[in-house]
Amino acid sequence: MAYKIAFISLGCAKNLVNTEQMMALCRAAGHTVTGDPEGADVAVLNTCGFIESAKSEAIDNIIQLGELKKAGKLKKLLVAGCLSQRYPEDIQEELPEVDGMLGTGSYTDVVSAVEELMAGERPEYFGDIHRTYEDGERLVTTPPYTAYLKIAEGCSNGCAFCVIPKLRGRYRSRPMAAVLEEAEGLARSGVKELIVIAQDITRYGLDLEEKTSLARLIDELCKLSFHWLRLHYLYPEAITDELIETIASQPKVLHYLDIPIQHCNDGILKAMRRRTTRAELEALFAKLREAMPDVVIRTSLICGLPGEGEAEFEELCAFLREQKLQRVGVFQFSPEEGTLAAAMEDQVDPDTAARRVELVVDLQSRIMDEYNEARLGRTLEVLCEGFDAEAGCYAGRTCADSVEIDGRVLFTAAGLVPAGEFVNVRITGVADGDLTGEIEE
Repeated sequence: MAYKIAFISLGCAKNLVNTEQMMALCRAAGHTVTGDPEGADVAVLNTCGFIESAKSEAIDNIIQLGELKKAGKLKKLLVAGCLSQRYPEDIQEELPEVDGMLGTGSYTDVVSAVEELMAGERPEYFGDIHRTYEDGERLVTTPPYTAYLKIAEGCSNGCAFCVIPKLRGRYRSRPMAAVLEEAEGLARSGVKELIVIAQDITRYGLDLEEKTSLARLIDELCKLSFHWLRLHYLYPEAITDELIETIASQPKVLHYLDIPIQHCNDGILKAMRRRTTRAELEALFAKLREAMPDVVIRTSLICGLPGEGEAEFEELCAFLREQKLQRVGVFQFSPEEGTLAAAMEDQVDPDTAARRVELVVDLQSRIMDEYNEARLGRTLEVLCEGFDAEAGCYAGRTCADSVEIDGRVLFTAAGLVPAGEFVNVRITGVADGDLTGEIEE
């Protein structure tokens, strides 16, 4: 029997890829797939359980879907992903709205789980998180011109604050042939911006029997018809000279590098079990800027890790003022159960950590404004994402703006500009982190 199955994906782009795989499996089994849970037989909620805010978002979604069930507008709720992998017993006990669960090792069991749900059973699939199937079809849900390509699953880095290895398993690269086959399909479908993702793309291929590298994969991807290749996330200690040379020399690879450093103070980095020092980070950034003077560096930072005093925090602020990284995401330390950092002494008061986050956001917004003002008067290549009715003009992104996390370019044009087209825009203004401009005919 065919059912109507609604999919909701929370969290990161890697999670979205798993959702797209589940959607393809359900459609191949003859079911109807939708993004609207109202009126569906089953809603599949693919959750994130990484930090407190992500857990809260997942629980809020479960409660909302439970209200739909009560109102008779949804029959069953299947919860998948990191939250179910991390807290199966809690979900069973505290969230009666949930009818079944899939762990992160069991995305491919979605069809069986749906059919069991509709037969009145309570399916719970928790397969081996170290041996998941990462290939197969996807029902791509991003706009037709942009898609993610997940090249590895899991993580073996063992950072003290992070629970991901316990939720996603050890690091395992997909075979290059499978990655390239998927990439070729995306290129044929008209994708122009390919975003290469994994928890850590820098270690791609090092765990395979037939060893390879991210640099070699990039060379192969650049032979396909993509216009832009974007890279997320590069761990600083694993960025080799070969990789820098490849990124610098391949015109399709954007000089936008997402390199999560988390902090700059040597003591905090050591406590985090990171593998770099401040001096090594500074040397890496200098090397990248020498190879690519136009490089845009994005990073992630954590404020409030146990042991971070005012001196360590001030060092972080001084580092940001010196380095002038164009893109920074900053998070308040979240003491996650089962991590080394949660059990550390010298925990920082949450209000103090929150204040530090605000101070970094203020500091960084000034740095970003300086960067944007330096682009005034320049003509930039922009990927048009369509007409923004609210703004009354077109909206798009430059190479320095990744999907949903960075700024936009709002621009006017005399004629029609289709979404997915690359245009040259002369930048005439800056507004709340976004750029404004007009198309150059």
